Amino acid sequence: MSKKAEGRAELREKVLEKRDKMLEHDFSSERAVLEEVFDRSTLMVIYEFMNKGNIDEIHGVVKAGKESRVYWGKDKQGKELAIKIYLIVSSEFRKGMLRYIEGDPRFQGVRHDTRSLIFTWAQKEFKNLELATRARVRVPRPIAVKNNVLIMEFIGENGESAPSFKERTPKNPTKVYEQLMTYLERLYRKAGLVHGDLSEYNIMTWKGRTVLFDVAQAVPLVHPMADFLLRRDLTNLNKYFSRLGVKVPSVEDCYRRVTGRGEA
Repeated sequence: MSKKAEGRAELREKVLEKRDKMLEHDFSSERAVLEEVFDRSTLMVIYEFMNKGNIDEIHGVVKAGKESRVYWGKDKQGKELAIKIYLIVSSEFRKGMLRYIEGDPRFQGVRHDTRSLIFTWAQKEFKNLELATRARVRVPRPIAVKNNVLIMEFIGENGESAPSFKERTPKNPTKVYEQLMTYLERLYRKAGLVHGDLSEYNIMTWKGRTVLFDVAQAVPLVHPMADFLLRRDLTNLNKYFSRLGVKVPSVEDCYRRVTGRGEA
């Protein structure tokens, strides 16, 4: 074996050792899933983030879906992290993401192989989180991204994530509805984005504030589907809060408020 090959093998062993130390959880029954998530390239990215000090610890899974796994972690200062790892092997996910990437001028010329699309998807979520944060929309604060690994602020405490609206309804739905309408207005007018998949599954409350998450699919206003997606978001929002007894305006009135169209 050449010295170069030996060096690569040694580095891989170090990364694997790091992973085993990081994962302070019994994954014996989840070995297949673990190998699926922590493939060689993902391990190298995690190792790089650890060397930079972005990550100091990784613990258990806090959210598992078909497209990604979110792990609870900490940085060197002990601040809690959400470490989102998109699954490279998710071919079904590739089909679903195409319509949100195509038409987004930020990602023109992206190759359509699964790996390139998933790397782009992680970048897209990171950029959308940055834009939302600047527009004063409460989302997890983005920290770092590379390839299929995204590091964000953890919304919750001691590894327990804040509940979504699907899991726990808001205490003051009328106030929360108004806050969400303000968020959509800021997203549209200041960030130049439409969320595109708004529902009770990706909204939570933490320390008295409403938080949006899972914003990878958010599209810029020039995207050909932006108008349709905004109206769908508003329809979903109105249906959910109507069931909670909130007197919501019509979708058209909400649309005019968010976009500013029809204002004097």
